[in-house]
Amino acid sequence: MRSLIDIKDLSLAEIDSLIETAEDIMANPEKYAEACKGKRLATLFFEPSTRTRLSFESAMYQLGGNVLGFSEAQSSSTAKGESLSDTIRTVSNYVNIIAMRHPKEGAALAATMRSEVPIINAGDGGHNHPTQTLTDLITIKLEKGGFDGLTVGLCGDLKFGRTVHSLISAMARYKNVKFVLISPEELKVPDYIRDEVIIPSGAEFEETTDLVGSIDKLDILYMTRVQKERFFNEADYIRLKDIYILTPDKLANAKKDLAILHPLPRVNEISVAVDDDPRACYFKQVKYSVYIRMALILMLLKEAEGK
Repeated sequence: MRSLIDIKDLSLAEIDSLIETAEDIMANPEKYAEACKGKRLATLFFEPSTRTRLSFESAMYQLGGNVLGFSEAQSSSTAKGESLSDTIRTVSNYVNIIAMRHPKEGAALAATMRSEVPIINAGDGGHNHPTQTLTDLITIKLEKGGFDGLTVGLCGDLKFGRTVHSLISAMARYKNVKFVLISPEELKVPDYIRDEVIIPSGAEFEETTDLVGSIDKLDILYMTRVQKERFFNEADYIRLKDIYILTPDKLANAKKDLAILHPLPRVNEISVAVDDDPRACYFKQVKYSVYIRMALILMLLKEAEGK
């Protein structure tokens, strides 16, 4: 039985197929209105979420299915000491598919070993967030027309940012992609991402601390927040949290067709003055996220049922 834990679990052909299905859903929503009638999705969120949880719920409801679950660990039996294994073995008896977010890296993979139904990793610590990456990819496809030959700037917290790690893993598989990794020294992309993903792919990359000096070469600018919840030392967080703030003046030399993405939530790393810039795509990402998750739910349920 198939789950989605890492974006690398999907081939490029499967990603293309999911995007194609999502575009069809956008164009013909009535065709899919009862596609999951009688099916149930569990949203097990052991860590706070707004967009990811609600977009999964919206996706399942728009497919005609139902949703049950919890939005924080304290509202589940985890608060009583129940193990993740027992939670998954229990919940998988109630539903057809599970979307799970957990603060510990590897939790989603562990869940697949105990589940009777497909697991969708909705974020595991600082490790992976494959459905956010699918959201990023459909946004890039719709904005840029494809993936090959793009220069992708990733800015902010590249050390703990699971959305960054997943997006790099996906984009590195396309042709002639170049990465510009923009971060303070303390928040550089982890060695394993550089050494095990970027370098073996043959993709060009550069690491820099300079956002303004890099912005003119970018086709995509992927901004991220400095994540307070990932820091052990609050002083380090306070020192780094405002290091990159995207403002209209910093976009002066940017390409006219630059696409500015952000996985959200935003704190202050993109000024609200940028929101009206036609290059700002982060709220488009929110809209597209529902359709790509609808496509993924359909794919995994279809495979689970052997259709």
